[in-house]
Amino acid sequence: MKTLLSHPYALVFIGGGLGSLLRFGTGRLIPATLVGSAFPLAILVVNVVASLVLSCVAGWLLVRSAGEEVRLLVGVGFCGGLSTFSSFSHDTLVLLQNGRIGAAFLNIGLNVVLCLLASAGGFWLGQKV
Repeated sequence: MKTLLSHPYALVFIGGGLGSLLRFGTGRLIPATLVGSAFPLAILVVNVVASLVLSCVAGWLLVRSAGEEVRLLVGVGFCGGLSTFSSFSHDTLVLLQNGRIGAAFLNIGLNVVLCLLASAGGFWLGQKV
C-alpha cells in the first residue's frame, strides 16, 4: 500500500510548493531594479536554475533508471513550480508596452540561450553524478 507521501499527486504538490516558494523568495532577493532599471532578472534566474535542475534530473534518471517518484517530485513538481513561462511572457510584454524594445529582446534572448545552455550542462552533469 502506498503512503500519502509516495502518491503521485502528493509528490507533485510538495515539489511544486517548494519550487513556488523558492521562486517567490528569489523575486524578493533579486529586485528588478538590481540591474539599474526594471528588468525581470529574478525570472531569468529561476528559469535558468529550473532548466539546469530539470535536465540534471533527466540525465540522472536516464543513467540510473530511478523511480517515477523522483521525476514527479523534482521534475514535474519542483521545476514546474520554480520556472515560470507565464511571468517571462508577461514581463516581456510589459517591456514592449513601455517601449523598451531592446530590453524585451534581451530578455527573450537571455532566457532562450541561457536556459538551453543550462539544460545541456544539467543533462551532462546528471549523467556524470
